[in-house]
Amino acid sequence: TKVDEEVVKAMLPYFSEKFGNASSQHLIGQEAKRALEESRDIIAKSIGAKREEIIFTGSGTEANNFVLKGLFFANKINSKEFEEKGKEKNHIITTKIEHDCILNSCKWLETQGVKITYLDVNKEGFVNSKDVENAITSQTFVVSVIHGNNEIGIIQDLKEIGKICREKGVFFHTDACQSYTKTYLDVNKQNLDFVTLNAHKIHGPKGVGALYVKKGIKLIPLLHGGGHEFGLRSSTENIPGIVGFAKAVKIANNSNIKYIEKLRNKLIEGILKIPNTQLNGSKEKRLCNNINVCFNNIEGESIGGFLDSYGISSSTGSACSSHSLEPSHVLKAIGRTHIQINSSLRLSVSKFNTEEEINYVLEVLQKIVEKLRRMSPIK
Repeated sequence: TKVDEEVVKAMLPYFSEKFGNASSQHLIGQEAKRALEESRDIIAKSIGAKREEIIFTGSGTEANNFVLKGLFFANKINSKEFEEKGKEKNHIITTKIEHDCILNSCKWLETQGVKITYLDVNKEGFVNSKDVENAITSQTFVVSVIHGNNEIGIIQDLKEIGKICREKGVFFHTDACQSYTKTYLDVNKQNLDFVTLNAHKIHGPKGVGALYVKKGIKLIPLLHGGGHEFGLRSSTENIPGIVGFAKAVKIANNSNIKYIEKLRNKLIEGILKIPNTQLNGSKEKRLCNNINVCFNNIEGESIGGFLDSYGISSSTGSACSSHSLEPSHVLKAIGRTHIQINSSLRLSVSKFNTEEEINYVLEVLQKIVEKLRRMSPIK
């Protein structure tokens, strides 16, 4: 995602003019501190949280690691919070379509004695709330379900899952990096204890994230140092990045979402006119910017390579795992065959795209698919 020019403009003074350290007591330090706290307020209000419940991080990946590992270690040392809920809880519930940073954190936690339940999803990618309820045991300490999926764009029903977790006395976390500002998110109405956010999915800078931690919940920090971010995340705060993050949140608006949806729908409808294509995920409950299509008998990598030569960027999976030769775990989880997974392609649109660009993509893509199908040994 391109950084919005308004975001860049808001950030620039904090590189060269208002360059203070927010932990310093001198004038320029306090100027940075004010910017930090104003940004925290903007992000907190956007999800119905309190300012002291927002912890700035270096990424969504860090925030996701922080929740799962921080809760585990808080449990391990028998903090008061876990003594009230039951000692030595060692069970996490998540889904098979989470971002790699959740799945790999879970794999590591398994080496530390944590038991992980990986829930199945249906053919569109949705988790059944009854499956969540049935998986909860007396040893479960957190349920983690991604909000807007980074590969197939489907949007989970957080409210129902959150209600179940609240009734069962289990913490509920969602990775909302993809969905933040694009769809409804309210920590109180959706019964959320932890929410992961980041800046670069909404035209903010890369390398800035945030974690909502419901007041009163104990986490053990991953980073120990000077006690920044309410003692939960030591490291000098990235003030330019945080200011840019808040600006991106402030300028996000519903008219942009409607415009992006229009472009997305035009692209999906145009691609599905190409014979032997299928949409991966739901068309209705889908992020405004996500298109993921299966071409069935030609390789997605080949399509992507040709598109790139025409100046069109695409992906065959999540950007985080694009160098991996492993098939997409998300497409596998929704029941796609190996051939279908290898023939899938993801495209994303933004408020900076135009209808002319969508028309160009459809024109080029049609030619590429026809060419590759003529060459393909799989018919």
